[in-house]
Amino acid sequence: MWLDRIKRMTFDRPAFDPAQAVALARKTFEIEAAAVLGMGERIGPEFTDAVQAILRCSGRVVVMGMGKSGHIGRKIAATLASTGTPAMFVHPGEASHGDLGMITSADVVLAISNSGESAELSAILPTLRRLQVMLVALTGSAQSSLAQHADMVLDTSVAQEACPLNLAPTASTTAQLAMGDALAVALLQARGFKPEDFARSHPGGALGRKLLTRVADVMRQGQAVPAVRPDASLGELMREMSVKGLGAAAVTDAHHRLLGIFTDGDLRRLIETGVDLRAMQAADVMHANPRTLMASALAVDAAALMEQHRITSVLVTDAAGQLCGALNSNDLLRAKVI
Repeated sequence: MWLDRIKRMTFDRPAFDPAQAVALARKTFEIEAAAVLGMGERIGPEFTDAVQAILRCSGRVVVMGMGKSGHIGRKIAATLASTGTPAMFVHPGEASHGDLGMITSADVVLAISNSGESAELSAILPTLRRLQVMLVALTGSAQSSLAQHADMVLDTSVAQEACPLNLAPTASTTAQLAMGDALAVALLQARGFKPEDFARSHPGGALGRKLLTRVADVMRQGQAVPAVRPDASLGELMREMSVKGLGAAAVTDAHHRLLGIFTDGDLRRLIETGVDLRAMQAADVMHANPRTLMASALAVDAAALMEQHRITSVLVTDAAGQLCGALNSNDLLRAKVI
């Protein structure tokens, strides 16, 4: 019995045609691109009204949608929230069973439905009206129940779906997503949203690490910083470098002010000269006025400095020139800054 079932599943299926698959993919791109471009030609005052309404909102943007529109809604809410507009997604079906309590008159509701007749959304529209909540609709039907209840309607209608049966939401959901992105982009520009603002809501990402991590967060401090006095012997200087494992050592005065630096590379070059190293002191071999950074600088700036000057370590000083830290490229690698 099970063997017969497998045979039917295998032989009843049409033969796969690679050329047809590629042709359908290209047609999908063509239809969905046309849907997005079509919205661009129709967009007008209601879009700017919606942007202004959200900018004036003292609460949050509450995004709602059922089915595929709900999936799109979750993404739109996430994009808004990460670009400076507080937002959340509320499932319309759950809203009828208590989650409407999450919505206040200070909020703006962004309701998404291609047909505009989603039963779950329609059921809560009167309540939203009683709450005097500003309602922005993303719909493909200007005559729908959703559109009639909305304060603003953003037209996301499409000529056809990319689905060959013209049934599965494809071009329509692409249009909804593009409209949501357009709102988010317009809003972040109007708010003066900057890369560092984006980083604050993405501390775990690569951009967040680059824009939020300071030299103070990754530098070595205290006893971990290799440093000697100017009168230290070359042997003492080398031991300090070896023990601290930075590949360099600072030379400081009695008040811990930075005077110079000595690196592994300096040692190799010194040995090549053939001079007698035993009588040398730190003051004799150091490089005065080394490149430094402030602890408040971005760690990514430290990486740029090292790359620009082809160095692997940099010292950190305060405004008075006192040594307060050090870091090398390995420290930046561990912090995933580079």
